[in-house]
Formats: sequence, structure tokens, C-alpha cells
Amino acid sequence: MSVDFRKLKSFVKVVDAGSVSRAAGLLRTAQPALSQQIAALESHFKHKLLLRSNHGIVPTEAGLILYRHAQLLLKQIEQAQIDIDQSTKALAGRVSIGLATYSASSTLSLPILKEMSALHPQIIVHINDSFGHVLSELIMTGKMDMAMIYGSGPIKGVKLQPLFREELYLVSRVDPTVKKQADEPLPLSALADVKLLLPSQGHFLRRLIDESLARARVTPNVASEIESVSALGAAVTEGLGSTILPASVAASASSFGSIEVRRLVRPAIEATVSLCVSDHLPLSEPALATRSVLLTVVEKLMRSHPQGIRSV
Repeated sequence: MSVDFRKLKSFVKVVDAGSVSRAAGLLRTAQPALSQQIAALESHFKHKLLLRSNHGIVPTEAGLILYRHAQLLLKQIEQAQIDIDQSTKALAGRVSIGLATYSASSTLSLPILKEMSALHPQIIVHINDSFGHVLSELIMTGKMDMAMIYGSGPIKGVKLQPLFREELYLVSRVDPTVKKQADEPLPLSALADVKLLLPSQGHFLRRLIDESLARARVTPNVASEIESVSALGAAVTEGLGSTILPASVAASASSFGSIEVRRLVRPAIEATVSLCVSDHLPLSEPALATRSVLLTVVEKLMRSHPQGIRSV
């Protein structure tokens, strides 16, 4: 039995779907035929690849290894076809970029898209800055090419290249009865009685904020946990509470007249933003070109010396 790309594609689809029947529907093939392909792969590799559980079908350890390699092989064959088709044309393909929510990276999406449109118009750029995904895991499994994420410490399966550090600021609705104090830094101890609107505890920023408040011996008064950027902005504008945001995002919020932005000190809260790529899946030519554009855009940002953002 030979391992062909069709069987590998079927295997990946079953793992992604968590169900043979669901994968069969997506692939528009009969369920028995799909089961036979999985059985053929298990026979070839002499390992059980899938297990049935209460949550559907999940890969075994051997299955996870095959899944990662299959993702790479399928991605390479797809890119090979694109490269062959475009061999006499401009660089083309599809590149996915994850941007950490609430970071300066989200404000870089438009400059990145503009540069890519000017330099590589045949490359389709997919940008993801939504909640609900651990971006490093998407990189590790090959579902995404690169991401700008918080953190600089080692993460299994990926490589991190620190890009810049960003301070966090308090963003609140202006209280007309209180003298404007936006230019005065605010010690974290002053947040003890401030109603806060924050991301959920699984978000990197939330963990960083909680740790910083704990060092200042402050128990956060969390009024709501909001995982929607637009909903968070609306809630602050309505005076439902204050939030803590990275400098670049806070600066954009301050363009609204009713919003006040104040620097936090003693201690200041800083987060490192890093470029994340796989440590075992090579980048395609379009992805390499995109990475170069991304780094250029970040370099231009640093040359402008934005408030609250500094080099690592």
C-alpha cells in the first residue's frame, strides 16, 4: 500500500472534523471509503492513529505525529502547484498571519496589507486577530504561517523573535466633575476601587494585569470580562468601567473626546510582542516575503518612536 496525498488529506480532514461522517460530508465521499483509507494508513504505519471518545474522534500520539507531517506535506504540495502555475508570474500564494488581540500588532494590520498589496499583489493575506484561538498552537500545527503574539519565553513547537515592548495604560471615560489628570501617571495601588472591564483569565494580558496588580497588593475589581474589542470600547464609553490596554490601542481610543488615557506606574505593566513561526515547518516563498514585509512595517513603527512602545 502506498501513502498518497489523497489518504493524507482525508486523515487530516477527519482529525479536524472530529468525526468520520462529518469529514465524509466535507470531502463529498462515502463514509465506508473514508474509513478504509484510515484503515490503510494504520496498516501502513503499523500504529493506531485515531481513537473514539465521548467528544468524537481524536488522534493518538502516533496520529498527532502523522497529522503534523501530513499538514506540512499537503501545504508543500499545494504551494508547489501554485509555484508551478505562477512560475512565469509574480510571487503568489496564500499566507495567514495571526495578530494578538489588544496589541500594537492589531494596529499594524492595515500597514501590512498596504505593503503586501504594493509589493506582492498576487499573495492573498489572511489576517486573524480574533479571540478563541491560541495562536502558537495554530502555528505549531501548520494551520497558520506566522503570528505576532505576547511573550518571549520558550514555547514548544515554535520559535519566537521578540519585536518590541509595549506599556499598558488605563482607559476610562472622562468624569466631567473631576479635574483632568490624563498627563499624570497613576500608581497601580490607585486601582483598588476602580471597576475594571478586562479580557477573561485565559488571555495573556489578563494574566499579566493580575500578576502586576498582585505585586502592587491590589485585588482587581472586575465588573465584566469582555472578549470583543468593539464591545469593550462601547462599555468604557458608556461609563460601565475602565480597562487596561497596550499603548497603541489606548492611543487610538483617546481620539474619542470622552475617553481619558493614563500611564500606569509603580510598577509599570509591560508586555513583549514577538514574531512566532514554527520550529519544524519551513515557510513557503510567499510566507518568507510576507515575513520580510511584516518586519519592515515593525521597523518603521519603531523609527516613529510611538509613546509607550520601545525596542526589546
